[in-house]
Amino acid sequence: METVLFPVALVSGLGLIFGLILSYASVKFEVKVDDRIAKVREALPGANCGACGFSGCDNYAEAIVNGAEINRCPVGGPELVAKLSDIMGVENQAGEKMVARVMCQGSWDKVNIKFDYDGIMDCRSAASMSGGPSSCVYGCVGMGSCKKACAFGAITVENGLARIDETKCTGCGKCIAECPKLIIKLIPARSGYSVACSNEEKGAVARKNCKVACIACGKCVKTCPKEAITIVNFKAVIDTAKCENCGECIKVCPTGAIAKYTVLM
Repeated sequence: METVLFPVALVSGLGLIFGLILSYASVKFEVKVDDRIAKVREALPGANCGACGFSGCDNYAEAIVNGAEINRCPVGGPELVAKLSDIMGVENQAGEKMVARVMCQGSWDKVNIKFDYDGIMDCRSAASMSGGPSSCVYGCVGMGSCKKACAFGAITVENGLARIDETKCTGCGKCIAECPKLIIKLIPARSGYSVACSNEEKGAVARKNCKVACIACGKCVKTCPKEAITIVNFKAVIDTAKCENCGECIKVCPTGAIAKYTVLM
């Protein structure tokens, strides 16, 4: 009988000892999870687009709790920043809404076509061949790489020109990285006018390559009542901080290089 009880007692005793050790270890080495992570994650939009600089919303939520800026999600906008500031108990860091804008109007009917491109539908590939099929080497290549990069369906390509629906644009900037000509810019959504041209050639050459190119004539500079327009590298540039959307510049532009946009606040 004793030969049976002794092993049972020994195993039971060891089980008790190991149980106490594990119980102590679970308390001593417990990894506490901040409940704010779940709250922040619930507030985030869940797009997982990576525009915040993190691999997804889960990682960004954890980073916010660990001290990352709360205004790095362009998808959520100011409303999200306000929610996150309440959750984290920090100052509201909301900035103004930004949208991506293609600084080009050179569709196929506005430019000269140098050659028929029959390669893969990729802007970098097309641009590697003499700058692309368009006669304007500064303009949109029109193969839709930016469209493919947009997770929000804000970009279409019509007649060789990328167009952005600013009501759908979140300002994530993914399209900017895909453009080999660097002609997509983030602009304040309140900006109603932009010089939609990126050509840096002198007026006569620019106009020869595109019907709606800026020729740096300076008429818009002289007309602007707020002195918001300057000529830089043979093209007009609007300072959005000074522009008040009066529209006087577009009235005097001889080529139509200045475009009007819907003001979004």
